[in-house]
Amino acid sequence: MTPVRLVTFNVHHGVGLDGRHDLDRLTRLLAATDAEVLCLQEVDRHFGARSEHADQVQALAGALGLELAFAASLDEPADGPGRRQYGNALLSRLPLLDARVHRLPGTGEPRTALRAVVQTDGGALAVTTTHLANRSRADRAAQATVLAELAGSDGVVVGDLNADARAPELAPLRARLTDAWTAAPDRGDQSRRLSLHRGQGCTHPVRRPRVRIDQVWVPPGVTVTAARVLDGSAVSDHHPFQVDLSVTPR
Repeated sequence: MTPVRLVTFNVHHGVGLDGRHDLDRLTRLLAATDAEVLCLQEVDRHFGARSEHADQVQALAGALGLELAFAASLDEPADGPGRRQYGNALLSRLPLLDARVHRLPGTGEPRTALRAVVQTDGGALAVTTTHLANRSRADRAAQATVLAELAGSDGVVVGDLNADARAPELAPLRARLTDAWTAAPDRGDQSRRLSLHRGQGCTHPVRRPRVRIDQVWVPPGVTVTAARVLDGSAVSDHHPFQVDLSVTPR
């Protein structure tokens, strides 16, 4: 069995609750997880003033010394160098064997899924990271169907799904995969001691987490040994979700 630590995090384009864009503090948080694979949503590349026109993907990958893949959900001409982009990123300490961007169905904001394959000591592991529609249940249902197909029989699906893991529209994922939070024998979250949501793995909003929309789904052959909602209150409007996995060699 091969251990792999994975984190999924909606980084809110690097802007914390104080309204300040600060990639240094985001970098420190990500480095402290010591994860092999980081799956990030709401990442900017030359997007605009909100993120100081930074190429956040390159900046984070360079600072952390990780390989990177990026899927632009929004892709427009920019005033300066590069293109104005916003989407999903995967940063990996493990060798990145392949990465492909898949457009997801839907009528609102464009959505994508980034399917990457990383090389573990036990063989290749496919990880798909995404950010699903936030307004339409029908769109999420169609998007979840595509995600289940991308996962196949041995892929991991992660991201901000904008729905609880038990929501009807995520049925295609439940049919093939296992919700990592419920499968983990060792769990912890950020809910306060007297919160009604304590112990439920809620990740949003950061001040009083009450919904569990940031998730990891694993296939047969991947065991979840621990799951933690980390403290992201200084850098985003979501908390990061970290899982320790044990991957059966293929």
